[in-house]
Amino acid sequence: MVDLNVHIGDLQLKNPVGTASGTFGFGEEYADFMDLNKLGAIYVKGLTAKHREGNPYPRMAETSSGMLNAVGLQNKGVDYFISNIWPRIKHYDTEIIPNVNGSTVEEYIEVTEKLNEVEGINAIELNISCPNVKEGGMAFGVSCPSAMAVTEAVRNVFDKTLIVKLSPNVTDITEIAKGVEDMGADAVSLVNTFLAMAIDVKTRRPVLSTVTGGLSGPAIKPIALRMVWQVYHAIKIPVIGMGGIMNATDAIEFMLAGATAIQIGTANFIDPQVTLKIMDGLVSYCEEQNISKISDLTGQLRNI
Repeated sequence: MVDLNVHIGDLQLKNPVGTASGTFGFGEEYADFMDLNKLGAIYVKGLTAKHREGNPYPRMAETSSGMLNAVGLQNKGVDYFISNIWPRIKHYDTEIIPNVNGSTVEEYIEVTEKLNEVEGINAIELNISCPNVKEGGMAFGVSCPSAMAVTEAVRNVFDKTLIVKLSPNVTDITEIAKGVEDMGADAVSLVNTFLAMAIDVKTRRPVLSTVTGGLSGPAIKPIALRMVWQVYHAIKIPVIGMGGIMNATDAIEFMLAGATAIQIGTANFIDPQVTLKIMDGLVSYCEEQNISKISDLTGQLRNI
């Protein structure tokens, strides 16, 4: 038997396979397709302080080897989540990790303080790719001082495991990773989507209503893998890797590059059971390689 347990700060996951925020709803949407109890973690749809309608349609588009999205954090707010959704999903035997968003530091704090009081929520994922309205709309995560400031503010009001989700739209992602580590992050997850766009040549208009959106899927995997490898060697806290993982081989690559755990995103839209297939593939690989603990894979990339 392969020991699939991994540790993220004080959090123990039964296995390293999780579902990326924004690609798996709140988990319950997939309950008819799979046993959610088998997952290591469910990173739920992004939460904000108040109800948000999201961006106008069209806000999703298929591209070569990937997809664009500009959904805009559509959700009914953290209070609705706590009162209506959490009671329906808290019984699942897996870690359910809210994804926290905000347009100001104060909004991040408001959402986090409420989640900190909920029994059974043992971790949050802090999304610092949100636009900072007080800084002209520049995302918190593309400026090291801004990323550090929001991480510190949230750390001060959250006494459980804090995972900070990093934006790849930066010159040096290791600088941001080291900055949030210094401010008390227990782990980082990376990467979020890449800023991209598509054009309808017949109408000569952008495909998305927002012109640009976030690119995910297989197209970004080689860049995401490189960033995970860089960050793993730059910090001491665990790295959760994601970005175009479509099968077990992809997941193994991320773990060898330094990921302690992984998240599956775009692949969920293609195959609702892909997470369980990836988990089975990880077990098969470890058995073939005589690896008794899956955690032994992390960072074991060999030199040429």
